[in-house]
Amino acid sequence: MNAPWLSLVIPVYNEEGNLEQLHTEISEAMKSIAGDYEVIVTDDASRDRSWEILSAIAAKDPHWRIQRFAENCGETAASSAGMKTARGDIIITLDADLQNDPKDIPKFLEALKSADCVCGSRVHDRADNWLRRASSTIANQVRNQLSDENITDAGCTYRAFKRECLKDIKFFRGAHRFLPTLFRMEGWKVLEIPITSRDRFAGRSHYGVWNRLFKSFTDLLAVRWMKSRQLKYRFEERKGFD
Repeated sequence: MNAPWLSLVIPVYNEEGNLEQLHTEISEAMKSIAGDYEVIVTDDASRDRSWEILSAIAAKDPHWRIQRFAENCGETAASSAGMKTARGDIIITLDADLQNDPKDIPKFLEALKSADCVCGSRVHDRADNWLRRASSTIANQVRNQLSDENITDAGCTYRAFKRECLKDIKFFRGAHRFLPTLFRMEGWKVLEIPITSRDRFAGRSHYGVWNRLFKSFTDLLAVRWMKSRQLKYRFEERKGFD
């Protein structure tokens, strides 16, 4: 396989019931996209058969590259490890539970022609129950208010961005929730597109009201502090830098 231009980065934790279908749907979606791609999966020390299934997939599909943590480190760590391993000029992050539809990948790539980062938004087509929708709405409002942002679906990690966007990003626990804000702080252009939202294919969600709002509150305060302390300057004139 030639060097991939596109990297799909997927964190996994206890997703044994979703992985084979995920492989099937990604393979089907990528048939319409020219060029080589890779799928980088980081298993966050799953306690089920996820690693066994991933190993079987990787053995038959050279597009799949898999790695497994020695201990559970959280979604940000798993996402960061995948991004650092990515070889493609374009990175797409998505969840393993199949609520993110791989058929939306071409939409992200098209939108990326006019931005540096494209975020998926499930606001208009959300498959979750009323409690999860309500908790997500409240979390988005609080995040936007405190971080001075206007991301309509900050909890959605289905995103596409140019690899150079990561160059100056310093990851911390919970940072995956705030990547669009961190990118904007570095001067990159971020936009949103509507995406399909589906019910979880198998297993149970790892997120609830606590995860969506309260647990990430200290992370949000860290981002707010970073924005308030951000250096801002512009040159009136420069010579000898060509």
